[in-house]
Amino acid sequence: MPARHVSRVRALYRRILLLHRSLPPDLKALGDQYVKDEFRRHKTVGPEEAQRFLQEWEAYASVLWQQANENRENSTEKACFGISLPEEKLNDFRDEQIGQLQELMREATKPNRQFSITESRKPKF
Repeated sequence: MPARHVSRVRALYRRILLLHRSLPPDLKALGDQYVKDEFRRHKTVGPEEAQRFLQEWEAYASVLWQQANENRENSTEKACFGISLPEEKLNDFRDEQIGQLQELMREATKPNRQFSITESRKPKF
C-alpha cells in the first residue's frame, strides 16, 4: 500500500476494531479475524487497488457505526448488522474474493451462533 495511505489505513483499522466491540461476541471474533487478514493481504497492493480497498472499508465502518447506534437506540429489538451485496458488486469480485466471501458466509451461518444474518435496513448516508 502506498506510503501516503499508511496513517489513514491505521486509523481505519483501529476504528473498525473499535466498532466491532458493539457486535455479539461470535460475530466480533469472526469480524476481527477477517479484518486483520484482509488488511494484511492488502499491504502491498498498488495505488488504485489501495484506494478502492480504503473506500470499501470506510463504507463498511460507516454502515457499522450507523447500525450500532440504531441498535443502541432500539435496544428492545433484535440487533441487525450488515447489508446485502448488490449483484453488480459481486460481478466485480475476483474468483479469490468470491471464495473468501463464501468462506465468511459459512463461518457466519454455522449453527449455535449468538446472532443471525437478516436482511438489513438501507444505510442512511
